[in-house]
Amino acid sequence: MLKRRRQKAPQVTSLDELRGYFAEGLPVLVDLWQTGCQPCRTMDGIVDELADEFAGRAHVVKIDVRRVPGAVQAFAVRSTPTFVVLAKAVRPPSKRARRRGAAEPAVATAAPPTLNPRWRVSGLVRKDVLAAALTSNGARPTGVTSAS
Repeated sequence: MLKRRRQKAPQVTSLDELRGYFAEGLPVLVDLWQTGCQPCRTMDGIVDELADEFAGRAHVVKIDVRRVPGAVQAFAVRSTPTFVVLAKAVRPPSKRARRRGAAEPAVATAAPPTLNPRWRVSGLVRKDVLAAALTSNGARPTGVTSAS
């Protein structure tokens, strides 16, 4: 019996690359870490497990804050590891707005993507807390179907 290779979280080397992941429309869990950080090493395996579980349904990426210029400022990192979820807030127009001729959400979001975190936490975090942050922003683990 062959085991399938687990997907690992990719290393992002620039904020422009991160914007590319975000522009795809899937939620993005960002692990902001640095070398020499013991809690970051502890969380590394958990982050890779999440990348495998949410493959194709969300992006799970890692950013070394010492190697990516502007990452500390962009996400106001004060300690590592810091986890941030980026997701587009999709809110359909209200009935009143539709009567007034409001555009559909896909048309209304033509502006370039901004990296505004919808959720963030620092330090050691349980895997289920990170998974819940992804699912609350629209991601579903691979292999899980919704009950109908």
